[in-house]
Amino acid sequence: MMSGFSRSSAVGMLAAAALLTTAACGSGSAQTTTTASGSADASGAKPEVVAAFYPLQWLTEQVGGSDATVTGLTAPGVEPHDLELSIQQVTELKDAALTVYIKGIQPAVDDAVDAEKSFDAATAVTTIPAGEHAEEEGHAEEEHGHEELSYDPHLWLDPSRLATVATKLGERLATADPAHAQGYRDRAASTAATLGTLDQEFTQGLTTCKTKTLVTAHEAFGYLADRYKLKQVGITLDPETEPSPTRLSEVAKLAKAEGVTTIFTESLVSPKVAEVLASQVGAKTAVLDPLESKPSGDYLSAMRDNLKTLQTALGCTA
Repeated sequence: MMSGFSRSSAVGMLAAAALLTTAACGSGSAQTTTTASGSADASGAKPEVVAAFYPLQWLTEQVGGSDATVTGLTAPGVEPHDLELSIQQVTELKDAALTVYIKGIQPAVDDAVDAEKSFDAATAVTTIPAGEHAEEEGHAEEEHGHEELSYDPHLWLDPSRLATVATKLGERLATADPAHAQGYRDRAASTAATLGTLDQEFTQGLTTCKTKTLVTAHEAFGYLADRYKLKQVGITLDPETEPSPTRLSEVAKLAKAEGVTTIFTESLVSPKVAEVLASQVGAKTAVLDPLESKPSGDYLSAMRDNLKTLQTALGCTA
């Protein structure tokens, strides 16, 4: 006997409970956040996008905006060339809707990416050849386990080329997440315009300089030199490679002949060699950031700091 309830009331309550259970199960299915591939599903979940190192992470965050979840593989303060992937990072690469990288900079990333779900930024622009003494130091790269490249991979140091990459990245994200395609394209266009403004600042700021020669710790600034009609002279091709006595002598001789007053070093590279060279030449040293790791600000502020450093070192007038 069911005290206080009739048999018909009990049946009605059981039916209502069944309906509530069915609704709850259906609701749980609709809340699925991601697909196995890491791309957005019908519920509107954000696609997972992986960026190999800082400049690409900054760019991907600008273009992805609130529609994508962007993860950087290389932690601040870590040389991208030295990156070793954890098991979790390898899994992230496999599951990502898109991986943004530059082939040849990080062998571990090259080995782990899915070709069909990756975007090599170097394929979006016209590249320039590797450094002037790349052939001389090619054996050193092999010893360090790096892939010898026929082109210079540091394309992000030319804002105009990075603007082109932004546009292409917008299209790739639109393909990976069609539901938010217009948002990606709009943000890509806005980012490209911002980079265009930065490009104009560099063009105007480096037009009237006493010297056009950059003596740098390693040959990371080829695109910057190419874009703004400067001459890069790198002490080494690779930041991990010790320069030969012959190379140091060559650079010192050239620096003296061209009236170089500043030898540029980097935050992630020991300044020792640059300081020795500066003492031989009678020059000073200054930090020029290749932006391979996250700076104290962001890409735009760091590039503007680089511009000020260059203007001072090269004797540029306003």
